[in-house]
Amino acid sequence: MKALVLSGGAGTRLRPITHTSAKQLVPVANKPVLFYGLESIAAAGITEVGVIVGDTAAEIEEAVGDGSAFGLKVTYIPQERPLGLAHAVLIARDWLGDDDFVMYLGDNFIVGGISGLVDEFRGNRPDAQILLTQVQDPRSFGVAELDEGGQVVRLEEKPEHPKSDLALVGVYLFTPVIHEAVRAIRPSWRGELEITHAIQQLIDIGADVRSTVIKGYWKDTGNVVDMLEVNRTVLETLEARLDGEVDEASETIGRVVVEQGARIMNSRIVGPAVIGAGTVVSDSYVGPFTSIAENCRITDSELEFSIVLRDSSILGVGRIESSLIGRHVEVTPAPSVPSAHRLVLGDHSKVQIHS
Repeated sequence: MKALVLSGGAGTRLRPITHTSAKQLVPVANKPVLFYGLESIAAAGITEVGVIVGDTAAEIEEAVGDGSAFGLKVTYIPQERPLGLAHAVLIARDWLGDDDFVMYLGDNFIVGGISGLVDEFRGNRPDAQILLTQVQDPRSFGVAELDEGGQVVRLEEKPEHPKSDLALVGVYLFTPVIHEAVRAIRPSWRGELEITHAIQQLIDIGADVRSTVIKGYWKDTGNVVDMLEVNRTVLETLEARLDGEVDEASETIGRVVVEQGARIMNSRIVGPAVIGAGTVVSDSYVGPFTSIAENCRITDSELEFSIVLRDSSILGVGRIESSLIGRHVEVTPAPSVPSAHRLVLGDHSKVQIHS
């Protein structure tokens, strides 16, 4: 069995971060989202991985390498334009051959991994198996409609009037029969080859398409709100570790990780939080659910429920929360401007000014 990992796409919902960085490499608890998926694939006993890459191919390849760091053998498959999930299957046809495979969206996050799901698929070997989860607003997802027996009867991509609240999670398991379905469909109104249409094609020809409703935690980290939420979830699993320097004037409370080479001076860190290697936090407060990457400077500031990427500085700006701050960013106070009132008053006016 192989794995096809999708790491292309423009990441428009995470702009401006993704103007200069691949969305799959935005870190959660100081580790790229993509790495969690690769680790899950390796844990499921899959070793051959094809990675679909687009405009950010060089960055993805630099980060992942040949896959040996994850116990994987990685092959990169270029996609000139993001033309849909089914298009990714289409262009990976030669590499996939006649093997079963799991397709994993590189910006998705599933707590607990996929080992149980892969084992279930290997044991039953349906033509396709999809993962579903209940969501509050299904209009932003592929949506599945099930019959009374729980069988999948219809799939729709981002429907205006959803038939259910069951959204497709970004992990799919297929036998080679999916290749015929992918070739049979046409682009949607979005100009993309939709994987939902390909799976619907399987349903229409009577193929064995099964679904698993997952109760665990799943997030598509395609926007800032979800990215911060995933960061919070991962940080809650931390075990405290102080490998860096924490001076006597500082205090760490709860599950705090201070990486080797980091320095905490005259500051208070309340976990769960992680401070990356080479980062200096001085005269500051870092609150829960905050990840600060390597080689950052936090001085005379407060930071909570936020992600700060590497080589950035936050200097004397008071309190920041619920924020995603990119690489090589400088956040400093605005210069003070003398305040003044400019008035044009008519005769017999009465004005009260609070200074």
